[in-house]
Parts: sequence; C-alpha cells; structure tokens
Amino acid sequence: MSDSTRYTAAILVLILVLPAVAEEYAADRAALVEEVRRYASFAGDESLREDVLQSLNTVERHKFVPRDAVPYAYENRPLAIGFGQTISQPYIVALMTDLLKPDKDDVVLEIGTGSGYQAAVLSGLVDHVYTIEIIEALANQATERLDRLGYENVETRLGDGYFGWKEHAPFDSIIVTAAATHVPPPLIEQLRPGGRMVIPVGGRFTTQWLLLIEKNADGTLVTRQVTAVRFVPLTGER
Repeated sequence: MSDSTRYTAAILVLILVLPAVAEEYAADRAALVEEVRRYASFAGDESLREDVLQSLNTVERHKFVPRDAVPYAYENRPLAIGFGQTISQPYIVALMTDLLKPDKDDVVLEIGTGSGYQAAVLSGLVDHVYTIEIIEALANQATERLDRLGYENVETRLGDGYFGWKEHAPFDSIIVTAAATHVPPPLIEQLRPGGRMVIPVGGRFTTQWLLLIEKNADGTLVTRQVTAVRFVPLTGER
C-alpha cells in the first residue's frame, strides 16, 4: 500500500468514526438531562426550565473534565478537576442556573470558574458572563478552554471572588460555586435591585445551605434556604 493510499484510508476512518463518537456523547448528554429531570422531580423541584435543561444538553461536559474523568463525564455527580476542586453535579448546576431565572439580556457574575462548565451552561442563556477564579492554573485552563470552544460572551479573570468585579457591576445575577462562611458584602453591593444571587453558605464540616437571595428595589434582601449541599470552601483573603 502506498503512502497516499494509507493517508486516504486514514481520512476515511476519521470520517466514519468521528460522527459516531460525537453521536455517542450526544446520547450521553441526552440521557444525563433525563436523569437530571427525574432527579429534580424526586427532589420536589419539578419546575426546572426547559431552556436550562437544553443548555445542559448542549454543553459538552466531557471537554471540561480531566482526561481520566472523561468516562464519567455524563454521570450525575461531581468530579475532581485538580487543585482540590471539583466540577459540580449536573443537577446542582441546573438547579442553581434555574434559580437565577436567567434572561437573554442578563449580565451575570460567577465566583469560582473552576473548569468553566457552569459559565458555559450560563453562556447560552444570558448576554454576558464574567467569571472569577482564584487558582491561577485553573483560571488559565478555563480561559483557554472557553476560548477554544467558542464561548465568546464569557470573560474570565484571575482574582479573589469575595470582592466581586466592581468594574462591571451592577449584575443582574450572581452565582457562587464555592461555600462561603457568610454572604460577602461586596457581592450584595454589586447585585442590582431586582437581582438574584445563588450561593452555598456554611463551613467545610458543618451543614451548607444553598441560599437564594433576592434584592428588592429599596435594597432590602429576601433570603430563602433552598437545599442542603456540599461544596468546596470559598478561599481568599478576608
């Protein structure tokens, strides 16, 4: 067999194999969405928005996890991404996104970029996502990944998310993907009146509660405990 024949044969194999691989992951994503839907029903939250579930179905989670975790990417559970951090359980990603009531014109702040998965899910639902990561290696990886995958309305910054991103405030909603011991005052200040914040609050060894905080027009807050959760702690200077 000549070199040109081998090259042609290799191209044909890629043409035949790549669609099958893509379809395999598409089926895995669809199955995950159905599992999340069932999980939500079991948990008593039957109102997850269809556009949120569709975004979950669109984002290729296997591209946001380490190579050795790819076989488990579409299981409904958190996965380690290095540096003591995790990519959240898909159900929790869907729930937190749903609680924000995202709108296509919204500007959202995320604290704790991690792998970039939550930002990617939000990307298709809002106008712009600003996301902050305190671990430099993760911030660099997420920036490169999100750029490579074409998430043009996501901007990543290395920094301490406790203090928010004042230059782009106020935000229509804020999502925090690590557990704080208290709600950071700078984030409350940067949430616009009428805005919503979703944040896990609690210690590493105590019960953590996912809170929904709504800011009224007069600046007063309404806070609701949504569910018990388990997140890695929010780190940084206090």
